[in-house]
Amino acid sequence: MQEVKQPNKKPFIFYYMIALIVIILINSLLVPQIVQRAVKEVDYNTFMQMTYDKQIDEVQVQDNQIVFTAKDDKTIYKTGLMDDPDRTQRLYDSGAKFSSEIVEEASPVLSFLISWLLPLIIIIGFGQLMYRQMAKKAGGDSMMFGMGGMGKSNAKVYVKSSNGIKFTDVAGEDEAKENLTEIVEYLHDPDKYKEIGASMPKGILLVGPPGTGKTMLAKAVAGEANVPFFSMSGSEFVEMFVGMGASKVRDLFKQAKEKAPCIVFIDEIDAIGKKRDGQVGGNDEREQTLNQLLTEMDGFEGNNGVIILAATNRPESLDPALLRPGRFDRRVPVELPDLKGREEILKVHARKIKVADNVDFNKIARMASGASGAELANIVNEAALRAVRDGRKFATQADLEESIEVVIAGYQKKNAILTDKEKRIVAYHEIGHALVAAKQTNSAPVQKITIVP
Repeated sequence: MQEVKQPNKKPFIFYYMIALIVIILINSLLVPQIVQRAVKEVDYNTFMQMTYDKQIDEVQVQDNQIVFTAKDDKTIYKTGLMDDPDRTQRLYDSGAKFSSEIVEEASPVLSFLISWLLPLIIIIGFGQLMYRQMAKKAGGDSMMFGMGGMGKSNAKVYVKSSNGIKFTDVAGEDEAKENLTEIVEYLHDPDKYKEIGASMPKGILLVGPPGTGKTMLAKAVAGEANVPFFSMSGSEFVEMFVGMGASKVRDLFKQAKEKAPCIVFIDEIDAIGKKRDGQVGGNDEREQTLNQLLTEMDGFEGNNGVIILAATNRPESLDPALLRPGRFDRRVPVELPDLKGREEILKVHARKIKVADNVDFNKIARMASGASGAELANIVNEAALRAVRDGRKFATQADLEESIEVVIAGYQKKNAILTDKEKRIVAYHEIGHALVAAKQTNSAPVQKITIVP
C-alpha cells in the first residue's frame, strides 16, 4: 500500500501568535519610522542665529542634544549641546516655548492604515500563498482543508500500489485470515450476499497482544480487496479543545462514505473507546469523541460498502456500547503464533534477506517459543546485522540462533568479571533452570545453558 502524505497541520493558536508578532513588530519598528517626520540636524551656530531672529517656536533641552521647531514651517531640528550659560535666558527672551517632548502628530487615518491595515494585508497574502502551496502538495482531494486543520481528520490514506500488502505477506494467523477473507469477498461481490439477505458486520475488532500483526492484517484486507484504506490511531482523535475529536470522527466517516467501498481502520481504539465512568472531572473530550463514533456507526447502512476495522490489546477496557451487536459485530482474535506459525513467519521475513541454504527454520521456531510476529521479524533482522558485522554475504543458522538470544535477553556482557565462587553459584542456578525445563513434558527442549550475563 502506498501512503499519501498529508501536509502538516497546525492549530489556530499558532497562526494567531504569528499574526500578533507580525503586527507588534510592524507597529514598534516600521510605523514610527514612517509616521514620524524626519528630523533635520543643524549646527549650533544656526541654532543661535534662529534664537536671535526669534524663529524658534518650541524647544526641548535634552541630556545630549537640543530639539526645537521653527515658527514658519514647524520643521523639527536638532543640534548638539555646547557650554553656553546664557542659552536659557536667550531662549526666554526670544519667546520660545519650553516643551517636555516634541513629537510629530501623525494623521489618524494614516496611522490606522499603516498600523493595522498594512499588517493584515501582508498576513492575508502570506496565508493565501501558503494555502495554495499546501493544496498543490496535497494533490487535490486527498485532504480537506480547514482553518488551521482543526476538526479535520488527518487519516493516512492508502491507495492501490504494485507493492501492496496481501494475505500471503501475513503468516501464522490462518484463523484470523479466514475470518477476514469473508470481508474481502463481500467487497468484491456484495450482490452474492444481498441475494440471500445477509449483510456484513459493520465493525470488526482485532484483539491480541502487541506485535501479533493486527495492523498488518488490516492492511492486507485492503490490499486483497483493492479498495481505499483509511488508517488512523485512536490517540489522534483526542484534541486539546473539547469537540474537536468528535469533529474529526465526522470528517473521517464523511470521507469514507465518499470513497465507498472502503475500509476504515482505527488502531489502538482503546484510546477513545474506554468505559465511561460518568465521574465528575472525567475526560469530556474523549467521551464526546466516543459518543460521536457510536453515532456514526449506528448511522451506517449494511450495504454502503464501508467496513470498520479496529485493533486493541486491551479489549476489557472498551465500553460495552462499542462492543454490542450492530457496531462491532465480530471479534477476531490475533494470538501469538504457534510452532508452525512461527516457522512460516520466519520464512516470510527471511525472503527479505540473504540466508544460507541449510538454515533449519523449524529449529529456529522451536527456540523462539512465545515470540510474536514483530519479535520474529526483529530476530531475522538481527541475524542479517550479525552477518554483516562478521563480514559475510548471507545469514547462517548460527546468526539466527544468536539473534534469538539478542532479542529475548539482550547482547552478551563479554567484559563482565566474575570470581570463581560467583561463577559456581551462577552455574548451579542455571543448571536448576535447565533441569526443571528438561523434566517438563510437552515443553520446548533445552537449547543452551550459559553463565554469560
